[in-house]
Amino acid sequence: MVLRSCCKFGPVSVLFRLGYVALLLLCVTHLRCARAESKTVVQKDAEFDVTYNDTVTSDNQTIYAFNHTVSRNKTEGVRVTVDVLSEGAESSPILFVVRQKQAVLSFQVPLILRGLYQRKYPYAHVGRTLCQPPTRTLSETQYFFVDVSTLSSLGTHYQLRISRVDSFTLHTDKKFSFTASPSQPQYFKYVFPDGVDTAIVKVNSEMTFPCSVMSIQDIQCPVYDLDNNVAFIGMYQTMTKTAAITVQRKDFPSNSFYVVVVVKTEDEACGGPLRFYPLRPDELIDAGNRSKTLDVVVSPAISSDVYVMGMLFCLGIFLSFYLLTFLVACVENKRMHRRREGLLNPADMSPAETASLLGKPGVTPVSPYEYGSFADNASTLSSEAITDSIASDANYGYMERSLESVTGRSRQESLSSIEEDDYDTLADIDSDKNIVRTKKYLCVSDLARKDKRVLSKKYQIYFWNIATIGVFYALPVIQLVITYQTVVNVTGNQDICYYNFLCAHPLGNLSAFNNILSNLGYVMLGLLFLLIVLQRDIIHSRALDRHDLNALECGIPKHFGLFYAMGTALMMEGLLSACYHVCPNYTNFQFDTSFMYMIAGLCVLKLYQKRHPDINASAYTAYACLAAVIFFSVLGVVFGKGNMVFWIIFSVLHILATMLLSTQLYYMGRWRLDSGILRRIVYVIYTDCIRQCSGPMYIDRMVLLVMGNIVNWSLAAYGLLKTPNDFASYLLAIAICNLLLYFAFYIIMKLRSGERIQCMAMVCILFTAVVWGFALFFFFQGLSTWQKTPAESREHNRDCIVLSFFDDHDIWHFLSSIAMFGSFLVLLTMDDDLDDVQRDKIFVF
Repeated sequence: MVLRSCCKFGPVSVLFRLGYVALLLLCVTHLRCARAESKTVVQKDAEFDVTYNDTVTSDNQTIYAFNHTVSRNKTEGVRVTVDVLSEGAESSPILFVVRQKQAVLSFQVPLILRGLYQRKYPYAHVGRTLCQPPTRTLSETQYFFVDVSTLSSLGTHYQLRISRVDSFTLHTDKKFSFTASPSQPQYFKYVFPDGVDTAIVKVNSEMTFPCSVMSIQDIQCPVYDLDNNVAFIGMYQTMTKTAAITVQRKDFPSNSFYVVVVVKTEDEACGGPLRFYPLRPDELIDAGNRSKTLDVVVSPAISSDVYVMGMLFCLGIFLSFYLLTFLVACVENKRMHRRREGLLNPADMSPAETASLLGKPGVTPVSPYEYGSFADNASTLSSEAITDSIASDANYGYMERSLESVTGRSRQESLSSIEEDDYDTLADIDSDKNIVRTKKYLCVSDLARKDKRVLSKKYQIYFWNIATIGVFYALPVIQLVITYQTVVNVTGNQDICYYNFLCAHPLGNLSAFNNILSNLGYVMLGLLFLLIVLQRDIIHSRALDRHDLNALECGIPKHFGLFYAMGTALMMEGLLSACYHVCPNYTNFQFDTSFMYMIAGLCVLKLYQKRHPDINASAYTAYACLAAVIFFSVLGVVFGKGNMVFWIIFSVLHILATMLLSTQLYYMGRWRLDSGILRRIVYVIYTDCIRQCSGPMYIDRMVLLVMGNIVNWSLAAYGLLKTPNDFASYLLAIAICNLLLYFAFYIIMKLRSGERIQCMAMVCILFTAVVWGFALFFFFQGLSTWQKTPAESREHNRDCIVLSFFDDHDIWHFLSSIAMFGSFLVLLTMDDDLDDVQRDKIFVF
């Protein structure tokens, strides 16, 4: 206004206006000074443990003067307790200011604390502990003053009491009980004793609610001990019944810290109910009784010797598997050496052993198809060699074949996809596939006609692809979890990560080193499995190079690409599980499960590849399907919780995928998904079900697929009805159930076909089954769960159970890595009994 006037009027007018403004300011200052002179200030010498009842108005201010002796060797707390006795004090609260030598504490009464959506909760009873500044002298008398004032002209009655807190300092391994509320927080001091570098602070309560917060803060003023500021400094975590924070001496220069316990104004952060929203924005809500009884105890954490013992224990367990594998390899090498010597000296061997070495078993196994209508045909089969079995399905069975007929077939068959001697003369390859793959009874030789070199390269792509996927997946994961850990360390918010806080041992910047170390087994055993596969691969390659007939014509075709991929996936599972446990929470749980999906999928593919080497899925198709699974896993974690639309879409896709896969497996890929699919389905139903009632042509395949559909439809119905919160685990359960179903079917059909399981494979099966049982027991202990709030998750925390270093989940890591390694060995060795059996005598199922 003055500048604008300068432009509009002359200099005289401007000076007049400036003088007028100065006169007004002088009058206002005079009135304020007069009012201040009229306000009465009363200072009283006050004493501890005395309750002062007084009234304060806008015309008077009361100052209470206290003094006490502070000793350097003894710390005692001072607590201020205030009650407002007048009604309607919310409109004109009383302001209390505590002035100390190095700190100032101020608060109003009634104390207004805000909750979610700006809800306001008044508290007329307030209790605060004064911050104790350190003293350098042996003994010192310190003074502090409590100023009481208000703007209310009517006068407000209050009570004031200053008292000493005798148990202000916590002692090691001594439990102390206390009561806290939102307006009466509590904090205590703990000093590290000599020889203790790490301590664990545990706060427990019998009451689930009200929700509370436990904080660890450095010895400095002010102490943040209210719900609206407790997260400003230090480490903190919400709690219902239990909370635990591991504290290291190196983080506190004074070798001491405060343990602060604050009760929250609302329970929503701990998973409790949320109060109704007030009708008026400024309406005050009665919080009711939110007092909570708690107890605190500080115990020394483990020493560095326990860290060393834990690491040696972990290394010792898995290095023992390397030693055991070496011993077994030595024994096997010695046995093979004796076998070669026996082959060179057949006179020293029994006829049965000689026949076995020549690829002619002494006892012809009984075919699984020598039942029903096929039994009559099978009973008429002679023991002579049968050179062509394509013309009639009835000619399939286990039969003797002379060594001459085997040697008569040149190795060129293994180097070409199609030979005229093996097929009727047809115009194109598709017709040949239709003839072979649609026979009623298939042998491995029918599905092992492609060039071995081409198939080996095809399956090696599995290994190179998963190695590439692992690198591109792991690098951003490692970067992200390092960021997570940094955020936790900087902010002090321990609600970000779902640890087992009662057994979380820090090392460097890592908060739970033991949970990371226990994943070492996946990496070490995955590497060991790769070495075992490499040894077998080298032996098989040498056998092929010397034109060994057993390697060329007998046994399940050896393709090691999927085994290499499985070992790599196991190692990546260990790496990514360790990354997940750097800061476990729902946003990065997929790190822990992605390669579990990979492992389950690769195991199913390997089982199928054993007897279907020519028609197994390519690496690109398999990994594309697994990528779709992981994609749905991410969607389920983000959008699946309580979202019925998502569950309906997923269940429909799950059922459709099951039906499509069933069709693919039943017809061995000899079908097309095109516009005529519905017409062909109706035609098959009409001819096979209505026109004439005939059973399925491939009974065994039908049994497997019917069971598989029952299991998958049941899982889809369960997901649709229950909508489980942990979608990633639900998806993993689907994969594991299908894998177990297919494995059980494979074992049953193997035994039903007259095949046997060798001693080594049987030991692996029994050992793996037992270890899986114990592993699942520890897995279902559930030490934490990100399906709940961090405070609720901590109710499941438990103490360490092995060497005071490893908890139940670490034991799950140990046992599950061993069980996965054993499962891989089962897949590797379960068909070793067929190494001397010709492929046209090994049935496909």
